[in-house]
Amino acid sequence: MSEETTLNAVELATELTIAWLGNQNNRVSAEDVPAFLRTMHSTINELSGGTAETADNAETPATEGDFTPAVSVRKSLASKDHILSMIDGKPYRTLRRHLSTNGLTPDEYRARYNLKADYPMVAPSYSEARRAMAKQIGLGSKGRQARAGAAKEATAPAATPTRRRKKSDAAAD
Repeated sequence: MSEETTLNAVELATELTIAWLGNQNNRVSAEDVPAFLRTMHSTINELSGGTAETADNAETPATEGDFTPAVSVRKSLASKDHILSMIDGKPYRTLRRHLSTNGLTPDEYRARYNLKADYPMVAPSYSEARRAMAKQIGLGSKGRQARAGAAKEATAPAATPTRRRKKSDAAAD
């Protein structure tokens, strides 16, 4: 009976892997397929066995030493057009959505890969394009104009009002 269960687990893992790879939204390299198949098989075995040990181990968070970056920090920031993810090595203009799909916040991502606090989450060209668009539509300029106007009024000397004379009065002089 154990052979039949093992065979079914292998067949089920294979079918699930084929279905997952058949989805057009999943892009994966050929090297990642065996690892995914192994993961599917072990998950099926854990679920079919139902042991308490495997459930406890699945809930424990991984330590920082378990994560090896897919690319170096220097290589991830080499291009102005994109940032390479440390998780999968793929290029992204902004990492926020990619991190959220992997269950991470930017701070957790930086902590996981020992990155500095100022490590960017957005590609430089994307940031510059957003900045130019914001300037074009005038974001932030209203506050600056109001402060500049208040500063001019504060520095201008209080002038005494003078009475303007009519042309007829000026001609009479």
